[in-house]
Amino acid sequence: MTPQSDRVVSKFRSVQGVPTIKVWDPIVRIFHWTVVAGCLLNLFILDDGKMAHRVIGYIVAGALVVRVIWGFVGTRYARFADFVPGPRRLRSYLAALSMGREPRMLGHNPAGAVMMLMLMTLLAATCTTGWMMGLDAFWGEEWLEATHGFLANAILVMAILHAGAALIESGRHNENLVLSMITGRKRLE
Repeated sequence: MTPQSDRVVSKFRSVQGVPTIKVWDPIVRIFHWTVVAGCLLNLFILDDGKMAHRVIGYIVAGALVVRVIWGFVGTRYARFADFVPGPRRLRSYLAALSMGREPRMLGHNPAGAVMMLMLMTLLAATCTTGWMMGLDAFWGEEWLEATHGFLANAILVMAILHAGAALIESGRHNENLVLSMITGRKRLE
């Protein structure tokens, strides 16, 4: 082997004889699982408005800020420029998906990218309304509490859709996408 081919091969690893490639870097994975844990804690376990609920909200907000910055300066598959689709690319992907002929993607597919952007927007709005509820100017404002609750429930609905789509796509492309978000690795075609 030449030195150049040694470098190319060293980027790949084999899992059960199947070559894999690193797709999701640690920042993307930590962000993902921080949001999952934070949303589960704040939606189902912690009392609304209490200190622990607020701390988890600030942790999620901080993770979101880091992820947005990483979307501009991070690794290839983390960058928004790599996966945010234009309308034509999204329409083309959705048409192929509707016929069961969607291509497998190493990074986010166009529909997954749109879902990610929607979830990040909902997270930002939920964090912002939660922060606003702690300000004297908005103390006790029912519309703000209702908006915060609506946004949190919208995240739950979108997260269920996201998880369901990941499971369906895992089956369709014979690839465990949940495991890839843990290990950071996906099957190399």
